[in-house]
Amino acid sequence: MTTIALAIHGGCGVLPLDSMSTEDWAVARQDLARALAAGWAELAGGGSAVAAVEAAVVVMEDSPHFNAGHGAALNEDGIHELDASIMDGATLEAGAVSAARGIRNPVRAARALMQDGRAVFLTGIAADNFAEDAGLAVEPQDYFTTPKRIEALAAMKAHAAAGTEATENEKHGTVGAVALDGAGHLAAATSTGGYTNKPAGRVGDSPVIGAGTYARDGVCAVSGTGKGEFFIRHVVGHEIAARIAYLKEDVRTAAEHVVHVDLSGSSQTTGIIGAGLVALDASGQVSAPFNTAGMFRGWVTPEGRAFVATHQEIHEVQL
Repeated sequence: MTTIALAIHGGCGVLPLDSMSTEDWAVARQDLARALAAGWAELAGGGSAVAAVEAAVVVMEDSPHFNAGHGAALNEDGIHELDASIMDGATLEAGAVSAARGIRNPVRAARALMQDGRAVFLTGIAADNFAEDAGLAVEPQDYFTTPKRIEALAAMKAHAAAGTEATENEKHGTVGAVALDGAGHLAAATSTGGYTNKPAGRVGDSPVIGAGTYARDGVCAVSGTGKGEFFIRHVVGHEIAARIAYLKEDVRTAAEHVVHVDLSGSSQTTGIIGAGLVALDASGQVSAPFNTAGMFRGWVTPEGRAFVATHQEIHEVQL
């Protein structure tokens, strides 16, 4: 049987379980399941890993429960600036956009740019113009805004004024997907609104190939979530791939080392950095480590069993 596999995340640093109702958590898990179903449908139908990660991320960009697309974070000026990237492990081709202000689904723009081939990375108005010229949907700023993000911006500004620490959920969030298709190819995609109250023009790790997104056939595919500045400094996606390729670690060992050692204070003086990721190797094995209270995540095994989770409890779902 041809091996196919898929994993997604909707951001680490989720709220404590008692901060939302059982019904609200169930709705969030339903959107994770819908993202899994979209990606799995591509793979099960013989589609590519690239198509699968794009399909999964689009569902999460369209959901108000995640910090990407509709529901993205607001910067210090109350503006949405959106980042996304995608990478094809078969060819190492990639596309990325950052600081976009109107692209409904930034991951679609990233894939279109990858297929266009003239550049890997476009930013700001150039990214928006490229997407519009490519016939992709564009939206006014208020499309991306939700009450939750308005409240988070106010809370972050209050924390800044008072010198207090915000929660991981108030700060940031990201969505992403990794996939293995029937031809043995890997792919990864990531999309985010960045962190709440970020400086205008700030770009995190999500659109940076090798940091927040990385895929290489025969090795692994990775999509990260957390404070992007540290993912960039540690080149997280490529670091995991290097540990697998050169140290011969399995995907779980490599991913957990990066999250729980490199990003958790053992090798630096900055303390624990809220971080999580999904990683998938060439045999379909999944790792989804995180060092925060929770992480929106889900995966489908090569046997076709699907699971979603927000905290420690894992729920099997039907696709």
